[in-house]
Amino acid sequence: MTDLRLALYQPDIPGNTGTILRLAACLGFAVDLIEPAGFDVSDRNLKRAGMDYIAAAALTRHVSWERFEAWRATSGRRLILASTRAADRYTNLAFRPDDILLFGRESAGVPDQVHETADARILIPMVVGQRSINVAVSAAMIVGEAMRQTVWA
Repeated sequence: MTDLRLALYQPDIPGNTGTILRLAACLGFAVDLIEPAGFDVSDRNLKRAGMDYIAAAALTRHVSWERFEAWRATSGRRLILASTRAADRYTNLAFRPDDILLFGRESAGVPDQVHETADARILIPMVVGQRSINVAVSAAMIVGEAMRQTVWA
């Protein structure tokens, strides 16, 4: 198990969350779910996407952004936000083994207050004119790079 964590800010789509939980179980990182989610966390789509891997995933639920941020403040961990509004490529960041990688809602990202709280903001470069990459795919790309730098190096 790595100290790397991935946080989902009020996710909208249970299938994406399930896919990320499956990835977390397979790669050994923890997931923080910042509520409220846009679905019932016991949703069958979440379970279908995560299959039987969800039981092996280290999941911590936080009832609000404020509670998550209070927990993070005591942990001393750096918060790295994946955002289409960022200027720096994710491949240019020197990840740390105990970073928290934050991903916003599929429908709206994160509010400005959350964006400003992040210690770093990173993006996945895309073809001009495209809006965004699926959050589970984005998470896999960025977690892969963070683990390449910190765990598999």
